[in-house]
Amino acid sequence: MIVLGIDPGTVRMGYGVLEADPQPEADDYGVIALPRSMPLEERLYQLHTHILNMIGIFGPDAIAVEEPFVGRGERNFPGPAIAVGQAQAVVLIGAASQGIEVFRYSPAQIKRAVTDFGGATKQQMQEVITSSLGLRETPESDAADALSVGLCHLVQSRSTSALLREIPPGQETR
Repeated sequence: MIVLGIDPGTVRMGYGVLEADPQPEADDYGVIALPRSMPLEERLYQLHTHILNMIGIFGPDAIAVEEPFVGRGERNFPGPAIAVGQAQAVVLIGAASQGIEVFRYSPAQIKRAVTDFGGATKQQMQEVITSSLGLRETPESDAADALSVGLCHLVQSRSTSALLREIPPGQETR
């Protein structure tokens, strides 16, 4: 299974391509960085083009994307959450146009799946991702977040498939 993990943003969008073979490994990762001075509609178009290119290059079986985080008392609310939502919509449209299933995860779900602790810091997440995937260097924050989203999906997929496996006849529990 190949998963394209996305940490959405309209200025910086992290991406990570993971393959479960049988242990997860990172095939590619990085950040699509666009100038803040570029009009929003042009940035969204550029992001859409990048998403379609990554789908074409890597052929993911699934795309995992982080849901926007809306914190209570956020000073600039709803600005940042809307920008992340717009970038997420670009990913959803790109995936839908290619017939690829999308899975969305909250930041807390991602942290729990990757570190077993929903309150992990960004630095802790970067360290765990670097170690778990055997990377030689620590990816920058947005790329590490995208790898975390992809890894979360692989963990969730394994858990789901384990739960759905048929129990052989005669092995049922009472």
